[in-house]
Amino acid sequence: MRAAVLHEAGRRPPLAESRPLVVEEVDLDPPGSGEILVRIVAAGLCHSDLSAILGDRPRAVPAVLGHEAAGVVEDVGAHVDGVAVGDHVVLVFVASCGHCVQCAQGRPSLCEAAWRIRGQGTLHSGARRLRLGGGVLHHYAGISAFAEYAVVSTASAVRIDPEVPLLDAALFGCAVLTGVGAVVNTAGMPAGATAAVVGLGGVGLCALMGARLSGASRLVAVDTNPKKLTLAASLGATDVFDARDPGCREQVVEATSGGVEFAFDMTGVPKAFELAVSLTRRGGVTVTAGLPRPEATAAVPLAALVADERTIRGSYLGSCVPCRDVPRFLALYRRGLLPVGRLRSGRLPLEGLNGGFDRMLRGESVRDVLEPGAPSRPRI
Repeated sequence: MRAAVLHEAGRRPPLAESRPLVVEEVDLDPPGSGEILVRIVAAGLCHSDLSAILGDRPRAVPAVLGHEAAGVVEDVGAHVDGVAVGDHVVLVFVASCGHCVQCAQGRPSLCEAAWRIRGQGTLHSGARRLRLGGGVLHHYAGISAFAEYAVVSTASAVRIDPEVPLLDAALFGCAVLTGVGAVVNTAGMPAGATAAVVGLGGVGLCALMGARLSGASRLVAVDTNPKKLTLAASLGATDVFDARDPGCREQVVEATSGGVEFAFDMTGVPKAFELAVSLTRRGGVTVTAGLPRPEATAAVPLAALVADERTIRGSYLGSCVPCRDVPRFLALYRRGLLPVGRLRSGRLPLEGLNGGFDRMLRGESVRDVLEPGAPSRPRI
């Protein structure tokens, strides 16, 4: 099959010229026990993939990237229940084991086994099914969706209604779970609360939609990109502010009579996180879901944290239980309450991936979607 392979991290933009992702013919082994073969119909370009390409968040290479996807089941391995050939699935980058301490406490997004496996570049079973020229390729987040096909653990797949367009369904594997989940699960934001979202990429705009859906009485959007601010306003933001303005913080605090009750940082940028904290009123909650470089730190006024009884919370995969949250978020999408299709900014072939990530770097896209377009079964 054809796949986009990252041989080394750290090549610099423009990526269309340095070409870190190389489309190659690779071999894919059949699914093993508890695994399925999925024909990838759509895969979203996420900033986490870009971080791996640039080397900001190191991953095992060579690897096939891509972790936000949807497709059709083409084959199943032994001991597979609940998923059959022909089923449509959303792929989720945390394949929870179901029995570690975190899973037992109902927090599969923090699965300890999944965390180790992602660092090793294997599937949930510890196996690698991708090969190139006789050598082993690493899996990315247990998915490796920048390819025509993927072998994944059944724990990475959530079966969905086949009437849902897979181009939109792909975004539910990461952007929707992370953004909407940060609002409804991590923050537990009640109806009537005031909220601000800092950073309006795909995840940030999903958080904005989640806050609107939750009944935010005042919904502030903050970004440096005027086009994204315009899109946020059309998606329900009551106020938009340009983060490049030196007076941005004061403007938001004044407009919201002291700050918002819930602020969401979706950037992975320390200064943006600090801004989100400063926009949070006394007694409020700041949630951060962006992934910065591992060594990144931020400054938080400790006295205010105590005296103002502020809460700061991290959110990974929106604190979601995928088998519960993918279906319920899709139900809201089908009712028109989560217009995820409006976030799709472009459709790309495999050969267009490097240029697609350049678009992301330039702020020209929200969520470009890869369509590998596999016409036949892979060699297995």
